[in-house]
Amino acid sequence: MPFDETFQPVDPAVTPRFAGLATFMRTVPHAIAPAVDVGLCGVPFDLGLNHRTGARHGPAGVREASRLIRRVHPVSGIRPFEVCNVADLGDAPVNPMSKDASIAQIQGFFEQVRDAGIVPIAVGGDHTIPLPIIRALAAPRAQGGAGPLGILHFDAHADTLDQLCGDKINHATFMRRGVEEGLIDPARVIQLGLRGSRFTPEDIQYGYDAGFHIVTMDEYEELGRAETIRRIGAVLGDGPVYVSLDIDGLDPAYLPGTGVPEIGGLIPRDVQVILRSLQGRQLVGADISEVSPLHDPTGITCVTVANLMFELLCVIADGVAGRR
Repeated sequence: MPFDETFQPVDPAVTPRFAGLATFMRTVPHAIAPAVDVGLCGVPFDLGLNHRTGARHGPAGVREASRLIRRVHPVSGIRPFEVCNVADLGDAPVNPMSKDASIAQIQGFFEQVRDAGIVPIAVGGDHTIPLPIIRALAAPRAQGGAGPLGILHFDAHADTLDQLCGDKINHATFMRRGVEEGLIDPARVIQLGLRGSRFTPEDIQYGYDAGFHIVTMDEYEELGRAETIRRIGAVLGDGPVYVSLDIDGLDPAYLPGTGVPEIGGLIPRDVQVILRSLQGRQLVGADISEVSPLHDPTGITCVTVANLMFELLCVIADGVAGRR
C-alpha cells in the first residue's frame, strides 16, 4: 500500500516514552486490513511448555519495553515507519483452557493476516506458536500462501522431537511437524545455536536426516560470524523465508527471562548482525518466542527482544518497500 502518514508511531521526541498506551514500538493499533504492510502482533500462549510457564506475558512485556525504540536504524539507515505502513495488530486470540483450541485460533488469525497481504512479526508466547503461523503462511499458493518455506531458526534446541510427554504439538516439535506437513523445505533450513544436554542422542538427529543445515554453538564458534552469515545466505537462497527466534538460543546472561535457559549461547550483538544480513531476502514473517518476563526482574530480556524485533522490522520493511 502507499505510505500513509496516519500510520506514524508516537514521536518520542514530542511525547515522553512513559506516556500513553503501550503498543509495539508505539505504532498505531489497527485492525487486520490491506492498508497495513507489516503487522506487529502478540501471541500470548504458553500451553505448550513442559517446564517454566509465563511466556503468555511476553507480548505485554515487549510492548512496554519497546517504548525505547526510535525511528531510524543506526547502521543501514532504514526508516521502517516511513517506507511502510506498520501497525500493532493486537494479540492473536487464545483459549487459556485449551491448547488445541488456541492453536486453531492462532492459525485463523494469521490466515487473516496473510489474506490481507500483511507480513507479520509475532512475539510469543512459547515456541509452539511457529507451527500455526507457518500453517497459515506456507499454505499452497492457490490458497494465498507462499508454499514451503526456508527457515532461519535460532534456538538452543532442535525442536524436532516426535513427541514430548506423549504430546505431538508443543514447544519441542514444531520443526518436525512443519516438515511432515509440507510447510518447511528441509533443504532451506538452517538452525543456529543448538547446544545443551539432550533427552537422547536422537533429539538432534532428525534434522540431519531430513537435510537441515545445523550449526551448533560449538561449530558457530569455530566458523565465526562472517562465515556463518555466508552459509545462512547460501542455504536460504532466493525463496520465501521465515525467521523463528527462540530467545533461549541466546545466552541467558543476556536474556534470563525465558522458560528453558541454556548457558553458553549466542550474544545479542551477533544476532543483531545476522538479522541485518537478511536484508534483500524474501521474508514472509517472523516470530520471537519464549519471552517470559516473570523470570527477569531486571527487564533486560524484553528490552533486548524489542531491539531484535526492530532489526527484523527494518529488513522486512525494506523488502516490502523494494517489492512495491
